[in-house]
Amino acid sequence: MKHRRIIASCAVAAGLALSLSCIAGGVSMTSPASGPVVAIQSGSVEGSNEAGLQVFKGIPYAAPPVGKLRWKPPTAVAAWKDVRAAKDFGKACIQPTTRAPSIYSSDVSPTGEDCLTLNVWAPDDAKNAPVFVWIHGGALWSGTSKETMYDGSALARQGLVVVSINYRMGVLGYLAHPQLSAESADGVSGNYGLLDQVAALQWVQDNIAKFGGDAGNVTIAGESAGGLSVLYLMASPNARGLFHKAIAQSAYMISTQHLKEDRYGVPAAEKIGIQLAAKSQVVNIAGLRDIDAQALTDGAAVLGFMPFAAVDGKVLPRQLVDSFGHREQAPVPLLVGFNSGEIRSLTMLAPPVPANAAAYESAIRERYGDLADEFLRLYPSSDMQESIYATTRDALYGWTSERLARAQAAIGQPSYLYLFDHGYPAADAAGLHAFHASEIPYVFGTFDKTPPRWPKVEAAPRETRMSDAMIGYWTSFARDGVPQAKGEAAWPRFAQGKSYMRFGDEPQVERALMPGMFELHEAAMVRRAKANQAWNWNVGMVSPVLAK
Repeated sequence: MKHRRIIASCAVAAGLALSLSCIAGGVSMTSPASGPVVAIQSGSVEGSNEAGLQVFKGIPYAAPPVGKLRWKPPTAVAAWKDVRAAKDFGKACIQPTTRAPSIYSSDVSPTGEDCLTLNVWAPDDAKNAPVFVWIHGGALWSGTSKETMYDGSALARQGLVVVSINYRMGVLGYLAHPQLSAESADGVSGNYGLLDQVAALQWVQDNIAKFGGDAGNVTIAGESAGGLSVLYLMASPNARGLFHKAIAQSAYMISTQHLKEDRYGVPAAEKIGIQLAAKSQVVNIAGLRDIDAQALTDGAAVLGFMPFAAVDGKVLPRQLVDSFGHREQAPVPLLVGFNSGEIRSLTMLAPPVPANAAAYESAIRERYGDLADEFLRLYPSSDMQESIYATTRDALYGWTSERLARAQAAIGQPSYLYLFDHGYPAADAAGLHAFHASEIPYVFGTFDKTPPRWPKVEAAPRETRMSDAMIGYWTSFARDGVPQAKGEAAWPRFAQGKSYMRFGDEPQVERALMPGMFELHEAAMVRRAKANQAWNWNVGMVSPVLAK
């Protein structure tokens, strides 16, 4: 990879004269490089050397979506002539002002609309290395690629080129409106954050070889809303061919709005946009573009705007359940799973516990009808709190994970299912056994980089073994589509007897995850879809009455 080092050599030959402009290998610079320099399509970037790695931060992959570019598909970034510093993370995308800090809260400042950047971690000697693209979570409202827990160093030291990306979120990323659709050649609007992710993947195709990565071996990966984004990308024709494997951690295949028609109890996305403009006291998109981005984002959150991709027939052709059900998804190997304690840290998604067991059972029988006996077998009234947590967990994450594993197997692709059921002292003491996202520092090897309120993971032998195992499984899957970890259990495909890997005290292969769980929630989803009802976290005690 001599193209990385050629500018530094040129500077040395010039005696490090600050005024000298040196041309070498088609790349120019006006000052000596103190780190690795790579020439990409838009110009040259200078990163940092970090113990056998070359790290580049804050590289723009698309033009800043401000002014008239707000609520438009991403466009090419303007080229630059001088070497651009890529040693600091770019701004986080605009997100709601935090009012109630949680274990997930961290300082994401500064933020701005000029946020479409990505970061690269590459081994010094990388050549045709597998590429791992991380899409952060945050309910499509919040989050950033500069979150310290997503540091790609440990994965890069296993031979991957790691990329993490920012994308537009909230009302700036997912607002639809008839006037915006009229501006589009395709007559659609609303999926700008998803299109940002596609643009980042196109940047990878165009540039990653310069960092030693193989553009023909790209794995997309994400957790929570990042996992949902992986599903959107698997379903979107715009992303076809831009990746070759997928990892979906705690993804959720819930219903989403349609662009131009009311469906599943939700107004059309364009209608939601009209209502938001009216509540913001403006009459058109020009007026919305004039509102300060932070004020608009905060106001939309207060007004209850929900950022989801819209089914528009173009970027997102159908509901996810239909795309995967009709075998239209990307035909790629998939690693997918969820955590046993998902809802312990997301209690706002769970309904309150009823007064007594009789009230619980009565509500379930009223809502689930002929499915109630099976529901109460899986989620009994003997421990209503745990049953309510498990119901919401399974309807969102468990059912989704198994449905995805089944769907990829049905099109002849390898799929690997997991359940993260690993607890550690600080989390268990806080009642947060295997909580939502708790697998992330194990996957990234970032015990020392979790958010301030996160239950701290001590680097004890038991924990480092689990992290080493998960790093091994994840990196080998990105390398060749087969998850393997040295000294750990072989991970069979889901199609081999409904096998899955349970990450408990140690990785262990088991079969038939939570028997009956998938079938119950699949049956409920099918009935809801036929009755034009939404399917998301409105389950159990707050489920609509299901038709037979």
